[in-house]
Amino acid sequence: MRELYTDGSCHPNPGPGGCAVIENRIPIYLGYEPASTNNRMEGMAILAALHIAGGGPVTIFTDSQLWLNILTAWAPNWEKRDWKRKQGFIQNLDIVMPTFRLFRESDAIIEWVRGHSGNLGNSDADYWANKARMRGIHASNPGVA
Repeated sequence: MRELYTDGSCHPNPGPGGCAVIENRIPIYLGYEPASTNNRMEGMAILAALHIAGGGPVTIFTDSQLWLNILTAWAPNWEKRDWKRKQGFIQNLDIVMPTFRLFRESDAIIEWVRGHSGNLGNSDADYWANKARMRGIHASNPGVA
């Protein structure tokens, strides 16, 4: 089974954002948005990982408890209510919907890992998400950026 590590970065928050997907300690996707948030970039990384996995078996590691909850607990209920919450709007709905659809239709497992705790995959994802943010990199192959 593939193991993909994801992370997002934004500084200041909101501000320029970057995200990364790491496999075998190698960046396989980097993303950039000139105006974003940490939460949005975390979601963008998971969305990219699901696309990369192509529906096949994969474990996606994230340090975002928010996105773990979105995909495993909240989105099923939001979908039943026509993508509405009981109170307020759903932030980043433009990526919540496709990320949840891909997650639901895939053979993916999403696991939370504590950020900045010495986990090499998470540390690599954090490093590359920050590099993408600082350099404005957006490439599916970081070697060409």
